[in-house]
Amino acid sequence: MRIKEVIKQKGFTQKEFAERLGMSLPGLVQIMNGKPSLTTLEKIATALDVEVWELLVSREEVIETTSPNESGIVCPYCGKSLNISVEASDN
Repeated sequence: MRIKEVIKQKGFTQKEFAERLGMSLPGLVQIMNGKPSLTTLEKIATALDVEVWELLVSREEVIETTSPNESGIVCPYCGKSLNISVEASDN
């Protein structure tokens, strides 16, 4: 799970991000150390302006382990294959 890493990359402290989500810091820490629901992951991803899968693996990991346009990533929690397409940005 990369929630803590993405929070830091986006320039938030964990406390600031917890407040942004309307929760306590201990509540956020519990989510980061547990197995959050898809709904919770979606809420976190929206607040961080990232895709849900980016909370699980980095773009670099996807690019390194896959062909240019498809992914072979497996969910570390359920073991199901995640079909992810990565498109290069012109930025």
